[in-house]
Amino acid sequence: MAGGEGSRLRPLTINRPKPMVSIVNKPCLGHIFDLLKRHGITDAFVTLQYLASVIQDAYGDGGSVGMRLRYSVEETPLGTGGSVRQIGDALGELPFLVISGDALTDIDLGKIMAFHHERGAAVTLCLKHVPDPLEYGVVITNADGRITNFLEKPSWGEVFSDTINTGIYVIDPRVLERFAVGTPFDFSRDLFPQLLADGEALYGYAAEGYWTDIGSIAEYTRANADVLHGQVRVAPLGREVRPGVWADGEVEIDDSADVRGPVFLGEGTKVGPQAQVIGPTVLRDYVVVEPGAVIDRSIVWRNSYIGERSEVHGSIVGRQCALKARVVLEEGSVVADHSIVGEGARVRAQVKVWPDKQIESGAVVGSSLIWGAQGRRALFGRFGVTGIVNVDLTPELAAGLGAAYASTLAPGTTVTMNRDQHRTSRMLKRAIMSGVVGSGIHVADLGQVPLPIDRYETRRIGAAGGAHVRISPFDDRVCDIKFFDQQALDMGRAQERKVENVYFREDVRRVTYDDVGQIYDLPRIGEAYSEAFLGEVANKRAIAEAHFKIVVNYSHGMGAQFLPQLLSSLGVEVVAINAVVSESVGARSLEAFQQEMRELAAITSTLRASFGVTIDAGAEKVFFADDRGRIAEDRHFLTAFVGLAARVSPGVVAVPVFAPSAIETIVAEAGGRVLRVRNSAEAQMRFAAREDPLIVADGLGGFIFSHFHPSFDGLFAVVKLIELLAVTRTSLAELIDRTPTPRMARLKVACPWEEKGRVMRMLAQEPATERTKQVDGVKHVYDGEWVLVLPDADQPLFNVWAEAHDEGRAWALAHEYAERVGSLRMAS
Repeated sequence: MAGGEGSRLRPLTINRPKPMVSIVNKPCLGHIFDLLKRHGITDAFVTLQYLASVIQDAYGDGGSVGMRLRYSVEETPLGTGGSVRQIGDALGELPFLVISGDALTDIDLGKIMAFHHERGAAVTLCLKHVPDPLEYGVVITNADGRITNFLEKPSWGEVFSDTINTGIYVIDPRVLERFAVGTPFDFSRDLFPQLLADGEALYGYAAEGYWTDIGSIAEYTRANADVLHGQVRVAPLGREVRPGVWADGEVEIDDSADVRGPVFLGEGTKVGPQAQVIGPTVLRDYVVVEPGAVIDRSIVWRNSYIGERSEVHGSIVGRQCALKARVVLEEGSVVADHSIVGEGARVRAQVKVWPDKQIESGAVVGSSLIWGAQGRRALFGRFGVTGIVNVDLTPELAAGLGAAYASTLAPGTTVTMNRDQHRTSRMLKRAIMSGVVGSGIHVADLGQVPLPIDRYETRRIGAAGGAHVRISPFDDRVCDIKFFDQQALDMGRAQERKVENVYFREDVRRVTYDDVGQIYDLPRIGEAYSEAFLGEVANKRAIAEAHFKIVVNYSHGMGAQFLPQLLSSLGVEVVAINAVVSESVGARSLEAFQQEMRELAAITSTLRASFGVTIDAGAEKVFFADDRGRIAEDRHFLTAFVGLAARVSPGVVAVPVFAPSAIETIVAEAGGRVLRVRNSAEAQMRFAAREDPLIVADGLGGFIFSHFHPSFDGLFAVVKLIELLAVTRTSLAELIDRTPTPRMARLKVACPWEEKGRVMRMLAQEPATERTKQVDGVKHVYDGEWVLVLPDADQPLFNVWAEAHDEGRAWALAHEYAERVGSLRMAS
């Protein structure tokens, strides 16, 4: 009997019938098949109604489970008896067994059948003693086991027995003839009372063993715990990899993880460093538990992702769900299939999230999410389309994204495709390419080159745009897909919206087979870039005469394939660090990056090098240590570098809104001018392309020299610094020393998405706002000091920047405004 809808188990049964809800390592119906086979029963009919195809597709003819299975599907509900009666003559003349596919049991079926034959019964009901019979049909028998009365869901005043009907019967086929085929009827409500009234031999067998109906979330959870505790006999769960920890296949458990049984781990499960998994807990196949996460007394279905430092307490997580970092699921909550819970979100106790929902970062869900779909706000963020690989960014999504992007371009045009060296980037790039050519766009494949060269080549060949896939510099579990326009700049918001509209409407262009785009390799990649690069260096003799020796940390990135030859042709001696291009390129934690910078500074000082530089893996950003072994703080180096550039060649310098105030003075003294631009790579590159300034800096290690090309280019920034130091005959240490040190502070303040606009409006209405030109965020200036409140584009938070005459005052200002943002949040 497998037609149950399982309405009290929702939302777990939205996408599957109740018998297919898994208990530890397999669906409940699978455990029933195991029970039947243990008793020599291998031939069965399966009656179906709700989502019948799910069961048929899973088990087919039964060969995969060692049985012969045939199916009877109800077009309209026929009741428990009517569904069996529909099988008709196929049942034969011998007694047959009826058993529910949605109740977990290890009852001895042989004893029930033997009892039936001994008593010569027309029907034998399997009964079970339970402590609370109110939710079940109570059956009253005499001393011989003959049934004398039925009570359907009695009150306590009517409870004269604690034996309930388990839904397991042995039935003589003749009794079904009382009802015509196709007539709806129930065994317990219609047939059995009629047989009792007619004096037929109805018996009840009080069975020993385990039995539970998984009719509610609480009962389902308890059934899983009972299997793990060994209270029910089931087929072996797998091998015991630790005391009380069973694994069904290969699993990965970090040595520092705390896994305390009883716990079941499915095939391919990964438990990361410092994670805690406390039983009774079930982690199905290919569940990933990130570092520091806590899962206790919970059930997580296959292909789900538990983010770093998330907490799952007494909860259920459905199939293919993603809980991002620092998510909390409180006791009794359920997150159903294909749902995504954003960073820092909390799902309150007993709350149920229906399938295909998305909960935004920082949200607190206090009531069940049933209707509608909280879709993602947008595909594009600050770094393009970004997400956790095979959680947010799957090959299917990438192919659809490529098709959507290509559908916004004219058929027959060409785009470039490029990636970093990691295999996940290769996977996503190929998926994007398939979607692009399927929409009639050609692809010039650049292979894997640094981002600056990617942009340069895209512009050089006149492509309609391009895409670059990389591992995020902030998190190596995350990939960024960056799309370019025909200027090889990050796509503007208007074009991003076009792509999003096509993607979400699934309105992609599909061309005929002879119009499918071509994929071809672009020849001589990087040669034109190198020639133009060296052509922009006007003072090669000065560089050669200065005899520079620099230490370069290539971060195992692709810049190591191009910069050494360029520096060698200029006569610069290079000491290379991490110069082997490695597939393991990825994010570095702040602590790891700082340690690398300390090592770089020490090597630079020891070797008496001119300076040391770390180039990020994409070759866009640079971070310096001077010849005295000091690390140059980003804003301090920004001020020094743009000031030096302006002294050598006065012009317009563009810096972000949070750049130090001293820049205006230094650049003006050199005869130049400073413009403040938005804190957006797309806005900064567009400004460079439109206005052709001397230099654009992002304040975070990125520099654009638009005379060369209007894109961030760490390779060119290194050579430009060498040229400027050579022409002015100064060292980086001297330059740093004569540049004022910024006294700045920065804080992050959490704020839900829905409240950010109101906070910005209230700040903008303050009198201090009118005294300052607002470029990005809200900036207040007070007698040489300033505070900037800048909403983050991708996260539910504000960045609060402050600059003052001393660092203590800067931190005081930052904290003052952080508190103000908090109070504005709470204001009604």
